[in-house]
Amino acid sequence: MDNRSEIREFLATRRARISPDQAGLPAYGGNRRVPGLRREEVALLSGMSVDYYIRLERGNLGGVSESVLEALARALQLDDAEHAHLFDLARASGPSSRPRRKAPEQQIRPTVQRILDAMADVPAYVRNGRRDILATNKLGLALYSEMFTDAVRPVNVARFVFLNPRARGFFMDWETAANDLVANLRTEAGRNPYDRALTDLVGELSMRSEEFRTRWAAHNVRYHRTGLKRIHHPIVGDLELSFEAMELPADPGLSLIVYSTEPGSAAEESLKLLASWSAGNDAAASTPQAADGKSNV
Repeated sequence: MDNRSEIREFLATRRARISPDQAGLPAYGGNRRVPGLRREEVALLSGMSVDYYIRLERGNLGGVSESVLEALARALQLDDAEHAHLFDLARASGPSSRPRRKAPEQQIRPTVQRILDAMADVPAYVRNGRRDILATNKLGLALYSEMFTDAVRPVNVARFVFLNPRARGFFMDWETAANDLVANLRTEAGRNPYDRALTDLVGELSMRSEEFRTRWAAHNVRYHRTGLKRIHHPIVGDLELSFEAMELPADPGLSLIVYSTEPGSAAEESLKLLASWSAGNDAAASTPQAADGKSNV
């Protein structure tokens, strides 16, 4: 992912979505050649010269001051995730930029796995910024059993959503899930542009999925820290789950995801049924089998 191209496309797409009316500017002329704001209008709103803004939109953010970036963020009406992404792109264009590298393999500490296992009544797992699922508890494994049918490890949510035909039946709001996921990966790419595994994942998905490729080109970024997930599970049917994503400070780049249900809801009952099904599968898996396939107990 070329940093200059990333900057150029991000600024251009943010500019294109804002109308003069939204920016509080008069819409001079009825035949505008570009959607949204013109470059000179962004420059006016940012308090900079047109030539200087054009230089920025060409991808030259190296050495730009925080005050200029803040003015640009205000002019383009960036939200928190977009604001952080702009600063990430600026940092990546600085003199300390380095070639992409293969990140060291991420390990789940035993204490983190024990925390997961202790949350027996709720699905939980640990993921990295690429949306690799690195560890789960039993109920988390049962909830995402469809993903774990893929032999590739670690299981990757993005690869499942865009490359596995089961995903559209599994995620009841597939469009929303797909949009959020690509925006999350774009955010991670800005935060960690030298992650070779992430670059390779984006390249694979772009080559194999037009749905991914179209969304990636939109340059949307988004935080995905809390919300609702609507899932159609093949065993227990429809589930509406709340989730919270919590960063693990001792493990940079890793987050703990925990799901819950409304007390007394149908989803709570379904989750209990899923837990029973998971426990039954564990028991069956641990039952010794004779050569003829019959139980030895």
